[in-house]
Amino acid sequence: MKPSKSTGILGYGVYIPIYRIKSEEIARIWGRSKTAVPIQEKSVPGLDEDSITFAVEASKNAIQRAGISPEEIEAVYVGSESPPYAVKPTATVVAEALGISPRLIAIDMEFACRAGTTAMQSIIGLVASDMVKYGLAIGTDTAQGRPRDELEYTAAAGAAAFIIAPYSPDNIAYIEGSYSYVTDTTDFWRRDGEVYPRHAYRFTGEPAYFHHIYEAARGLMGELGLKSSDFDYAVFHQPNVKFPVRIAKRLGFSMDKIKDGLLSNIIGNTYAASSMLGLAAVLDVAKPGERILVVSFGSGAGSDAFSIIVQDAIEEKRQLAPLVKDYIEKKKYIDYAIYVRYRGKIRMR
Repeated sequence: MKPSKSTGILGYGVYIPIYRIKSEEIARIWGRSKTAVPIQEKSVPGLDEDSITFAVEASKNAIQRAGISPEEIEAVYVGSESPPYAVKPTATVVAEALGISPRLIAIDMEFACRAGTTAMQSIIGLVASDMVKYGLAIGTDTAQGRPRDELEYTAAAGAAAFIIAPYSPDNIAYIEGSYSYVTDTTDFWRRDGEVYPRHAYRFTGEPAYFHHIYEAARGLMGELGLKSSDFDYAVFHQPNVKFPVRIAKRLGFSMDKIKDGLLSNIIGNTYAASSMLGLAAVLDVAKPGERILVVSFGSGAGSDAFSIIVQDAIEEKRQLAPLVKDYIEKKKYIDYAIYVRYRGKIRMR
């Protein structure tokens, strides 16, 4: 899908909470071998943090890089599967905190881990149609995992925000095109009233993650007349370490092309922010003229694929806000007892 008018990324920003828990600490509690855990460690929200505070912090960094006034933003789309309110929008709170004008399109997006990139795709359409000049797309999550479940080892927290604008040399990157692929595949879900999500093991891999990412990536390349060798970087949704590495090989990408955006082993699966954080990490190091493939995945199931070409403005703008590695390196380890307290896993009612 190529809009009739070109769009680009004017600014981007991220936020990752300072707290971390090692997977071997979770394994210790549940009697699991520490050599069998899927990742090394993951990020954990503090007591005063949620998906809204994450979104605000990431957006501040994006606005700083973009060099615009918050009042110039005319659309705020927030993708998340862990909003703090069951009935109350997140987008309006984020917009108010940022000082964005009430004359605004504000929408909360849902589609599991794909919600953030779907927000991006929607904003691209608004900007390309001249309905808005600047739009803010956010992926943010404080992902939940049932105690002792596999998800508890990987479900992490973080946010990424991107300001989409009409094509200009001031953009840090040009959005070449996108492609979406969705089916009704039941691999992961949470019914109303349930605290933790559930997943069907036999559907998680081939029918869900691998099938949708492969089809979205191949569909995008087919529409744009590109092949894997035309990309300098590739970023995939990261539920763990093995899955993105495996799909990269299937699509013809070497480890060198995915390593800069591969964050799952050090901060975990940040759900709606996962592929967006990976994109931000690549933008932190990419050079002008390089092409990036980004493919998200959301359970249910679907994927969004984007081809993004880095522009000259990246060299100056990337230094205007904290890099992904700055948040990764700033960390404080907690044990399982503190983790349980911070995540509200002990319920008194």
